[in-house]
Amino acid sequence: MGTHKTHGKRSLFCMHCITEDELGFGRSERTKQALWAGSAVPFRFCQTLSMASSEGANVAVIMVGGPTKGTRFRPLSFNLAKPLFPLAGQPMVQHPILACKKIPNLAQIYLIGFYEERDFTLYVSAISNELKVPVRYLREEKPHGSAGGLYYFRDLLMEENPVNIFVMNCDVCCSFPLSDMLAAHLKYKGIGTLLVKKVSAESASEFGEIVADAETGELLHYAEKPETFVSEWINCGVYIFTPEIFLAIQGVASERNNHGTLRRVSSFEALHFTTKSTQADFVRLDQDILTPLAGKRKLYTYETQDFWEQIKTPGMSLKCSSLYLAQYRLTAPDLLAKGDKSNSAKFVGDVYVHPSAKIHHTAKVGPNVSISGSARIGPGVRLIGCIILDDVEIKENALISHSIVGWKSIVGRWARVQGVGDYTAKLGITILGEDVQVEDEVVVTNCIVLPHKTLNLSVHDEIIL
Repeated sequence: MGTHKTHGKRSLFCMHCITEDELGFGRSERTKQALWAGSAVPFRFCQTLSMASSEGANVAVIMVGGPTKGTRFRPLSFNLAKPLFPLAGQPMVQHPILACKKIPNLAQIYLIGFYEERDFTLYVSAISNELKVPVRYLREEKPHGSAGGLYYFRDLLMEENPVNIFVMNCDVCCSFPLSDMLAAHLKYKGIGTLLVKKVSAESASEFGEIVADAETGELLHYAEKPETFVSEWINCGVYIFTPEIFLAIQGVASERNNHGTLRRVSSFEALHFTTKSTQADFVRLDQDILTPLAGKRKLYTYETQDFWEQIKTPGMSLKCSSLYLAQYRLTAPDLLAKGDKSNSAKFVGDVYVHPSAKIHHTAKVGPNVSISGSARIGPGVRLIGCIILDDVEIKENALISHSIVGWKSIVGRWARVQGVGDYTAKLGITILGEDVQVEDEVVVTNCIVLPHKTLNLSVHDEIIL
């Protein structure tokens, strides 16, 4: 067991006194739960606070979830981890990563989830080299909840002695105003600041609703997806915390371990409970941390007036791709295609084209189109509001509208692959899985087609298994 250099012996109340081996890595579940909820707070917090105040480093954490949480994203998640699905030509997780790169004194970016490490190895290596910012994937043995995942890796997150920990969900699409949030966070002097947005009263109940002081910005009340209306202001899933957040998480685990807590759980959480009692190390950031801390002058809010969406389904990924394409006008105009050559295709509105894609000069593309690597777009093709993935071939005079065309798929001559453009409906767009072949003159409308299918008859409003 560790010893504190000033105490001379191990103290149950000193956070410097527990070594990494004692934190639970490699131990049994019973031992881990005891360590999670013991009377000591198990990380070197006393040393960290004094060092952090002088060094001023920041770290960022992006919660990427895992394969059991990506079922609504099928069939696209059959091929790759949902966070790596391309929106506006870049992996979903890359949009928050690029935003994090602008954080002052950024020391490290962590991706936390329970995908297999091999799913992220190549991407993490490539993006670290490209951005010259260290990015690391941390795999949970099992889901610990959004707050529990932070706590599980607390020692690694505190290695750089950060003053602030930026936390965000990967499946959030927004402008990520992190610099402005940080300025507000430093002014508030609380332990956490939440990004919030005003939405319609009808849609607010789908999210965590908040009540904040209009003058001070203090979070007064938090309710996750309440059954009755609370507020038009919602939690956007983007946070800045001081290291004190670990004390709050440890407090929840300690109370749960000692007394037990009865609470309503979602079906997803229930799947991961090994007993009828709540796991001490499964802690949710929203219900378990934000709710009890609201109204205690610890949490504050920062409003965004920019776009914000959640990326839960393929339909929403199509909408969010268009939002990011529009943002490129301000942040990365060089990524948008320009039809300024006599032999180039005609581009309308915001369009991204991978450099390796081939587009015939008689094709008309846009608005809101993203074309991935090695795609081949034939003569007279019309593309509107769609995502074309790697190695797709669209043959002459075909039309693709409000659709996602999966990897290595082929759309035949004069064929139509289209959707009505209802991003929230189950069959509001058309999705072709990997290696789907749509034969000549076939019309596919509002359908989901699983991989390796051949369509030789027109279909509409169907799921093709």
